[in-house]
Amino acid sequence: MIAPNHLYPGARVALVSVSSAVPPERLGPAIDAVKALGLEPAPYPSCYFTSRHGYLAAGDAQRAKDLQDAFADDTIAGVLCIRGGYGAHRVLPLLDLDAIARRPKLFAGYSDVTALHTAFQQLCGFVTFHTPMPSTEYYQPVDGFTMDGLRRCLFGPLAGPVENPAGQPLAALAPGSAMGRLCGGNLSLLAASLGTPWELDARGKLLFLEDVDEHVYRVDAMLTQLRNAGKFHDCAGVILGAWTNCVPEDPAVTLALEEVFRELIVPAGKPVLSGLACGHTLPTASLPLGAMAAMDADAGRLEVLPG
Repeated sequence: MIAPNHLYPGARVALVSVSSAVPPERLGPAIDAVKALGLEPAPYPSCYFTSRHGYLAAGDAQRAKDLQDAFADDTIAGVLCIRGGYGAHRVLPLLDLDAIARRPKLFAGYSDVTALHTAFQQLCGFVTFHTPMPSTEYYQPVDGFTMDGLRRCLFGPLAGPVENPAGQPLAALAPGSAMGRLCGGNLSLLAASLGTPWELDARGKLLFLEDVDEHVYRVDAMLTQLRNAGKFHDCAGVILGAWTNCVPEDPAVTLALEEVFRELIVPAGKPVLSGLACGHTLPTASLPLGAMAAMDADAGRLEVLPG
C-alpha cells in the first residue's frame, strides 16, 4: 500500500464535488478555508452550482472528468472532496483507475466519498483520508480537535494514537485486540458496494463504520448485508464511529442500536471498539484509510502504526 506524499505550505490542491452540489453561498467560504490551511485551492467545474444536474453536482461524465483530470495534473498535489451527499459510486465505471494508480495523490473526504476510498485503496493501492470537507464542516469555524486531526492527515505525521475528544472515552463492545489496515467508512456506501467490482474487501483489516440519518431498522438491514456477505467474519476487528440521528422509526417498537451491534457484529468473535468520534459529528477525528493500525478494545485504544 502506497502512502501518498503529504501536503506542504503552498501546495496546489484540487477541489472537486463527486457527489452533491455545493450551495453557492458556501463555495467562497470553503475556498477561503482551504487557503487558511496554507494551501492553494483549484476549484474544478463540479464545484460550481451552475454545473448542477438535479441532485448531483454535475453530470456523471463531468464529475468523473474532474476527478480524473485532478489526478492527471502534475501541478496538483492533492485532491479534496469539497462535500459529500449522493452520487460518488455513479462515477466509478467512468474512471480510469489504472491511470489514477500511476499518479497516487493525497485524497480526502468522507461520507458518500467512501465509494472512492474503497476503490482507490483496493484497486489503486494507496492510502486515502477520511476527513471533514471544506463546504460541509470547515467553511465556518470549527473546534480545534477537528482541525488538528485534519491537519495531521493532510500534513503528517500519521503515526500515533487516534484519540477522542476529552470526556468521550472509547468503549469495548467485544473484547480483544487486533492489527490490520484501516478500511470502511459510511455504512450505506459499503453495503451498496456488495456484488459490484468495487466491493469492500475487509479480509484481515480493521473495519470502521459510521452513518447518519438512518432509522435503526435501516442500520440493521445494512449491517445484516455485511454480516451475510461475511465481512465481520473476514475482518480482524470493528471500530464503530458516530451514528448521528440514527433513531427508531417507532420508539415504541424498536431495538436499540447497541442491541443491533451485539446481535449482528459481536457473534463473529472479533474485537469491537465503540464510540469513536468520527463521521457525521463535531468534533470529529480523521483517519488514514489503508494505513496499518492497532486496536485494543479492552484498553479503549486505537493507534496508527509507523510505515
